[in-house]
Amino acid sequence: MRNLFLFSALLITSQFYAQIKLEGVVRDTLNAPLELANVLAFDQSNNTMASYGITNDSGRFSIELGKNSTYEIQISYVGMKTLKEIVETQESDITRDFVLTPENQLDEVELIYEMPVQINGDTLVYNADSFQDGTERKLEDVLEKLPGVEINEDGQIEVEGKVVNKMMVNGKDFFDGDTKLASKNIPSKAVDKIQVLRNYSEVGQLSSVRNNQDNVAINIKLKEGKENFWFGDITAGSGASPDNELYLLQPKLFYYSPKYTLNFIGDLNNTGEVALTRRDIRNFGGGFRVPSRNSGTDINLGDNSLNFLTNEQNVLEIESKLATANFSYSPSGTLDLSGFFIYNSSRILSQESSLIQYTNPDLGIPDEATEQFGRERSEQSLLKLSASFQPNYSNQIDYDVLARISSDRQSQLISSSVIGNTVREDDFTPYSINQNLNYYYTLNENNIFAFEAQHLLKDEDPFYNAVLVNQTGAEDAFDSTAEALGFNTEQSTYNFDQNRRIQSNQLDAKLDYYNILNAKSNLNFTLGLILSNQEFNSSIFQFLDDGSVFEPNALINEGRLQNDTEYNFSDLYLGVRYRLKTGKFTITPGLSVHAYGNQNTQFGETFEDNFIRVLPDFETRIDLKKSESLTLRYDMRNQFTDVTRLAEGLVLNNFSNIQFGESELQNALSHNVSLLYSSFNLFNYTNVFARAAYSNNIDQIRSLTDFENVIRTSSFFNSAFADENLSFFGRVQRTFGKVQATLNTSFNYSRINQFIQGLRSLNEGFTQTYTPGLRTNFKIAPNVTFRYRYSVTNNNQGGGETKFVTNAPSIDFDAYIWKSVTLRSDYTYTTQDLGNGSSQSFQTWNATLAYRKDRDAKWEYEIKATNILNIDSQVRNNANNISAFTAETFIQPRFLTFRMVYSL
Repeated sequence: MRNLFLFSALLITSQFYAQIKLEGVVRDTLNAPLELANVLAFDQSNNTMASYGITNDSGRFSIELGKNSTYEIQISYVGMKTLKEIVETQESDITRDFVLTPENQLDEVELIYEMPVQINGDTLVYNADSFQDGTERKLEDVLEKLPGVEINEDGQIEVEGKVVNKMMVNGKDFFDGDTKLASKNIPSKAVDKIQVLRNYSEVGQLSSVRNNQDNVAINIKLKEGKENFWFGDITAGSGASPDNELYLLQPKLFYYSPKYTLNFIGDLNNTGEVALTRRDIRNFGGGFRVPSRNSGTDINLGDNSLNFLTNEQNVLEIESKLATANFSYSPSGTLDLSGFFIYNSSRILSQESSLIQYTNPDLGIPDEATEQFGRERSEQSLLKLSASFQPNYSNQIDYDVLARISSDRQSQLISSSVIGNTVREDDFTPYSINQNLNYYYTLNENNIFAFEAQHLLKDEDPFYNAVLVNQTGAEDAFDSTAEALGFNTEQSTYNFDQNRRIQSNQLDAKLDYYNILNAKSNLNFTLGLILSNQEFNSSIFQFLDDGSVFEPNALINEGRLQNDTEYNFSDLYLGVRYRLKTGKFTITPGLSVHAYGNQNTQFGETFEDNFIRVLPDFETRIDLKKSESLTLRYDMRNQFTDVTRLAEGLVLNNFSNIQFGESELQNALSHNVSLLYSSFNLFNYTNVFARAAYSNNIDQIRSLTDFENVIRTSSFFNSAFADENLSFFGRVQRTFGKVQATLNTSFNYSRINQFIQGLRSLNEGFTQTYTPGLRTNFKIAPNVTFRYRYSVTNNNQGGGETKFVTNAPSIDFDAYIWKSVTLRSDYTYTTQDLGNGSSQSFQTWNATLAYRKDRDAKWEYEIKATNILNIDSQVRNNANNISAFTAETFIQPRFLTFRMVYSL
C-alpha cells in the first residue's frame, strides 16, 4: 500500500511539471470579448484532444499544454467561423489573443470535436466519453468525474451543492426520478450526454413565475443504437466464505424508444451488496410534491417503523432480494402514462457490543454495557401509476397514486450489565396510499392558475413483545418499573406485549393564482387547506407463567395504560407573494395568514385550541454572473406534533423507554435564515458552493425525563427556553490539468435545553469536519483518488463533556491495463480518539480485477475481494443529550467471489 501511495504521488507530480499555459482573449471583429467560446487543443502527434477551455465574461481563456509539443488550436463560437491555428510550445507559458469572424452561410459546415462541457443557459451538457478511461462500468463512475458533480455519503447526486431531485433518461423519468437506482445500474457505455438542468421546472407554464433555483434535474442522453432495442447487462457470480456458499444474480435490462420505455432491475445475493436499503425505500417518495411545503406549516404524522439494530451495511450475514420494473408509454403527443413496481426483501443476522456512559454524574444513572444479537426480516413493496395529460400549452392535468406495504420483523437477544437478559420481538405491517392530483391552467399571457392536492391514507400497527428474566432473590433493576406498571411481580419472567395502531388520514390542497404584472414582476395569491385526522390505540398486557393473560393496573400516570385518542388538525390559509426581477436581483417577499384548529379527544375529555397566525417569508437572489449567485432566505414556520405525543396513556418504546403524552401541547414556532452561494466557473475550472443556516425554535416540544437505574420515563411539554442551531457547509473544487482538488468543510453548532431528573441543563454541541481530496483523470494512465476526513465533535452536556476525533485517510485506485484488464481498489484507515487518552481503529480494503477483450466485448470476467484484511468489526462513537455511546458492530468476513457479466 505504501508503494501505491508513492507511485501515485510521483505520477501526479510528473504531470504537474510537464505542463505550460496557453492563455489569452477571444474577441470578435468589433473587438468585443466573446463569453463562452470553446477553446480546444489537439496534440498533433496522435491527433487526440489534449486540453479544452471556455472563455469567461471578459473573453479570457486558459488551457494547459505539454512542453515542447505541437498543437492545433480550434476556437468556436455560435455564429462565428471556427478558427484553427498551429501552436508550438517550448518551456514557458504562451499568451496569445484570437479574433473570430462572422460565419459565411455559404461556406461548407465543418463538424469539430465535441466539447467535454458546454453551457446552454441553465443547462450544463457533459460529453460522457470525455471523462471515461475504460474502468467505468455504471453511470455513477462517470458522474464522480464530472466537474461540479458530487456523490455524497448517502448516495445522492449533488450539483453545485444542490441535491438532484429528478433523473431522466431520454427525457423520460427513471423510476420517477430516483437518482440512486439510475446511477448504480445504468451502464456507462450506453451514456452519450449528461444534461444537468438547473432551475428545473416540471410545469412549463410555471417556470417564469416560481423560484426554481433549488431544483436540479439530470437527463441522460443515450448513444445512438441504444434506442429501439434492449441494452444492459446480466451478472452472475459465486464464491465461498468461512460459513456458507456465496451467490449473486443481477439482471439489469433497459429498453427505450420514442413511444415507450421498459426497465427491469433485479438483485439476488448474500454477499452484502444491498441495491436499495430499507431507508432508501422509506424515502422513496415517488416524486410527490407536498402542496403546502412553502406555506409555513409543518405537521408531523410521525414515523412508527421499527428501529432496526443495523443499517444493512455492517452485519454478520445478509440475504437480499430486489425486483423492480419501470415503464412509460406515450400513446399520443398529449398523454403520458408511467409507473413502477419495487419489491425489496432482506434477511439479516447482526451482533453489536455497546457501552453507554451517562455524562452527568449528578443524574446517578449507572453505565450500561450491552451485547445484542439480532435477526431481522424486512419485505417492502411499492406500486405507483401516473398519468399526465396536456392537450395544449394552456392545460395540464397530472394524477399519481402510490401504494406502499411492508412486513418487518425483528428478534433480539439483549444482555445488559444492569437489567440482565432480555428477548425482544417486534412486528410491523404498515400500508399507505398516497394520491396526487394537479391541474394547471393558463387563461392568457398574464393569468395562470394552479391547483395541487394530495391525499394520504396510512395505517401502522407496531407490535412489541419483551421477555425479561426475573432475578428472584436478587435485586432486579426492572422490579420497581414492573410494580409501577402494575405487573404481577411473582413470575419467573416478565413477559409483556404492547399493541399499537395509528391510522392517519390527511388532505393537503391549495389553489394558486399568478398575475403577471410585466416582464419583471408578478403577484401570487394562494388559498390552501390542510385537514388531518389521526387515531391512536394502544394496550399493554402481561403473560403469566401459567399462560394466562393479565391486564395490569398501573400505579403511575393515574393508571392510564391504554390509549384511545383521536386528533384532528386543520389549517386554512391565504398567502400572497410578490416577485420582482430588477437587474441582478430577484426579490420575493411574502406572507400567509393561517386559521388553525386543533382538537384531541381521550379519556372522555376534549382539548381544543383555535388561533390565527401570520407567517412572513422573504427571499432575495443575486445573479452575480451567469453561473454565480447568492441567495438569502428567511421564513417563520409553525410546527405541529403527531398524535403519539398527545396521547396520555403509557407507551412502551421498549422495556427501558416509557413515555406518556400531554393533550395540551401547543405548536412550536421557528425562525429560519439561510444564505447560499454558488459559483460554477469553467474558465479556471473552479466550483464553489457554500451554505450557512440558522434556526431559532420557540416553544419547542421537549421531554421531561426521569431515570430509575437505566429505565427512562418521559413526558412532553412546550419549553419556554429557545433552542438554536447554526450550520455551515462549503465545497471548493478546482481542476489543474488532469488533477482535480476538492475541499469539503462542515460546521454544526447547537444549543438544546434538556430536562432530566427535574433539572434543566443546556446541551451545547459543536461538530467540525474537513475532507480534502485529490483525484486524477488520465486517459491512458492509472487514476487515483486521495481523501482525508478529519472530524471533531465536542459536546457539553450540562454536567459532563465529551470529545471525539476521527481521522480517516483513504485511497481509491483504478487502472485500465492492456486495453482489456481493469484493476480497481479502495482502502480506508479510520482512527477514533475518544478524548480520554484511548483510541480505536479499523481498516477496510476491497479490490476488483476484471477482464474483457475490449470495451465493446459482450463477456466480462471478474474477481472481487471484500474485507481483504478480514476485519471482525467496526467501531463508532456518538453522544446525545444525556450520554456518550460506544459501539462495536461485527461485520461480514473476507469474501472472494467470481463473476461473469454479459452485456446485451
